[in-house]
Amino acid sequence: MIIEGAHVVTVSGEEFPDGYVVVEDNRITAVGAGPAPERSGRVVDGRGCLLTPGFVNTHNHLYQWVTRGLAVDATLFEWLTTLYPVWAGIDERAVHVGASGALAQLARTGCTTSTDHHYVFPREGGDLLGAEITAAREVGLRFHPTRGSMDLGQRDGGLPPDHVVEDRDAILAASEAAIDRWHDPSPGSMLRIGLAPCSPFSVTGELMREAAELARRRGVRLHTHLAETLDEEEFCRERFGCTPLEYVESLGWTGEDVWFAHAIHLDDAAVKKIGDTGTGVAHCPSSNARLGAGIARTRDLRDAGARIGLGVDGAASNEAGSLLEEVRHAVLFARAVGGPTALSVRDGLELATLGGAAVLGRTDELGSIEVGKLADLALWRIDGPAHADVADPVAALVLGAPPPLELLLVDGRPVVERDRVLTVDADALAREAEAVHRELLEKA
Repeated sequence: MIIEGAHVVTVSGEEFPDGYVVVEDNRITAVGAGPAPERSGRVVDGRGCLLTPGFVNTHNHLYQWVTRGLAVDATLFEWLTTLYPVWAGIDERAVHVGASGALAQLARTGCTTSTDHHYVFPREGGDLLGAEITAAREVGLRFHPTRGSMDLGQRDGGLPPDHVVEDRDAILAASEAAIDRWHDPSPGSMLRIGLAPCSPFSVTGELMREAAELARRRGVRLHTHLAETLDEEEFCRERFGCTPLEYVESLGWTGEDVWFAHAIHLDDAAVKKIGDTGTGVAHCPSSNARLGAGIARTRDLRDAGARIGLGVDGAASNEAGSLLEEVRHAVLFARAVGGPTALSVRDGLELATLGGAAVLGRTDELGSIEVGKLADLALWRIDGPAHADVADPVAALVLGAPPPLELLLVDGRPVVERDRVLTVDADALAREAEAVHRELLEKA
């Protein structure tokens, strides 16, 4: 495939206002300015379009797609206590439908690689991790699901109801089984597993420590929620006598194989620690705002050397599920607290692409348009009335109205064309999601 005539933003430094990209199999084999070299294959006319790397979503809870619109004016802890009884009813069908809908929406908003943090495993739910992995394969996205967990129920001082937590030994066994069954560390992998105990207020210190030991023994990455709200800060100080970051660091949870979701409430010492240890952060501006949790110190974290990507978070705390919207919000919220130079439009684009690849340890293959990298690409149409007279095409994408997605390639294969997902029936998914939503509320 040859894409030519587009404004190509490589994110690695160069931009070509009239450029081309050549894809052979699943790799980029040529990038440059002007007409593409003569090649056989499909030619895509990119005139009037902006070509970027595909976006990388570093934090999500895909199953929540079927529980959107609940507790919309609640704080995080209020929202969780409202939703836990609903989530207790999820099963393979609910997770497959929710993941399919959420991933299809991510694809329509430029996402080519997504993580997921699945931590609710009802006893009669079935193979929930397998259900979302099947959904990702069907939609066609590169997938980094994490086997989440909760073992600290209300009777032991945690937030989740006791009926939605698991036994620690069972969690560790299921985590290792997930690695054995699914993890593919090979170059160009479409599927990699991580381990993700949920949060300091839903997981014991013993599970956090043992999960870290297991992950490092098996060579997979670690993920958890951290410093999302002041309630969490208060919980950690009362229960452990320290901040959330100090607590998880004592359990082995910093380093280049670790990334935290949210990381909002950090003092200067914590920002420096995250940067010094090379720990990653999934910045989720829309969810943070929706729950009134606060605004992350994105500029300070970048300056400290932290690896930062973007995440849409669970659809029940971000009903839009749009990764492009996170780029816009990351830029606007950073400027709201730090002034107009806090984050540029190209900084925002970098967070969504190369930043996300860095969080997942895949900058050698993803996040920029360079020869040899995987052909995960997004072609945005910006010559319509909403964008045609915006002087800077990157500003048109980041600050303008969401543009139509002309083409999305994942591993060199088209997943979206002319703003339509090719791989699944979006209308049928919408009907299924509505039915599952009603069923879960009836169960609850």
